[in-house]
Amino acid sequence: MALSREVKTGLLAVFAIATLILGYNYLKGINLFKSTKIFYVVYDNVEGLSQASIVTINGLRVGRVEGIKLNQSTGKLVVSFTVDGDYYFSKNSVAKTYGGLIVGGKSIAIVPDYSEKTMAKSGDTLRSEQDGGMMDMVSEQFGPIQSRIESILNNADSLVLAISQVLDTTARQDLKNSLSNINAITTSFKKSSMALEDLLVNDQSKLNNTLGNLEHASNNFSTLSDSLSQLKINTLVKELEYTIANFKEISGKINSTDGSLGKLINDDKLYDNLEGATRQLEQLLQDVKLNPKRYVNVSVFGKKQKEYEKPESRED
Repeated sequence: MALSREVKTGLLAVFAIATLILGYNYLKGINLFKSTKIFYVVYDNVEGLSQASIVTINGLRVGRVEGIKLNQSTGKLVVSFTVDGDYYFSKNSVAKTYGGLIVGGKSIAIVPDYSEKTMAKSGDTLRSEQDGGMMDMVSEQFGPIQSRIESILNNADSLVLAISQVLDTTARQDLKNSLSNINAITTSFKKSSMALEDLLVNDQSKLNNTLGNLEHASNNFSTLSDSLSQLKINTLVKELEYTIANFKEISGKINSTDGSLGKLINDDKLYDNLEGATRQLEQLLQDVKLNPKRYVNVSVFGKKQKEYEKPESRED
C-alpha cells in the first residue's frame, strides 16, 4: 500500500521530534531506555549544588539532580535526584553533599547502608548529610594562620618601634654614610676589576710567554733532578769522607813532632838554628861581595895578599 506524501511528511516529522528529544535528554545525561528511580533529600543549605549536579555511589556516577525546591513552611530545601539503572541501596543510606571547590559545584554522594535489608524505592526520602563548604574549609585552615599572622605583625611592630628608638638622628645619618661608603667601595671595586680585566686582555701574550718560560724552567729542573738522581751519590760521599779522613790524618801528623814538617813547625830550637844559619849565610855573602879577592885570588906578578878583615857584624 503506497503512502501518500502527507503521511511520509508526518512520519518524518515524528522521527525528527523523537530524535531531538532523545538527543536533548542524552546531552542532559538522561537515558530514556534505562529504568530511572527518583529520590528526595532535605538540606538546610545547598550552597554550590545546582540542577544537573551529578549523583555518585562510591565515586561512580549513577544519576543527576533534577530540581531544588524551597519548603515554605520549614524553610528547608528539598532536592530531588534520579538514579539510573539497577542500583540498589537501603532506605537508611545517606545522601551527602561534597565538593564545592572554586572550579565546579557540589555533588551528591550516596553512602549506601547494606546492614538494612529494606531497599529504597523510587519516591523515598533519604537521610541528609552535608560536607563543609569551601568557605568553611578556608576559614578552618585560615584560623591558625590568621593568629600567626597577627602575632608576626605585632612582633614586627615592636621591632620597628625598637629600631626607631635605637636609631636616632645621628645613628640614621651614620647608617646613611655607611651605605654611601659601601656604594663607593663597590664602584671602586668594579673599576679595579675592569682595569684588571683590561690588563689581562692586553698582556695576554706576555702572560702566555711567562707561563711558557716557567714551564720550560720546570722541565729543565725536572731534567736536572733526573740527572742528579742518576749520579752515584753514595760513592761520592764515601770518597769525600775518605779524603777528609786523610786530610785529618795529615793535619794530625803536622801538629805532632814525629815528622820533619812537624818538628820544623813545632820545634823552636830548629827554628833558631835555621835562623842563625841564615844570618851567617847572609854575612858570608856580604863579605864575599865586599872582599871578593879574599876568596878568589888570582896573582900574575906575585903581589902580596891583603890581610883578612873581619866584616862588621849585623845586629838584627
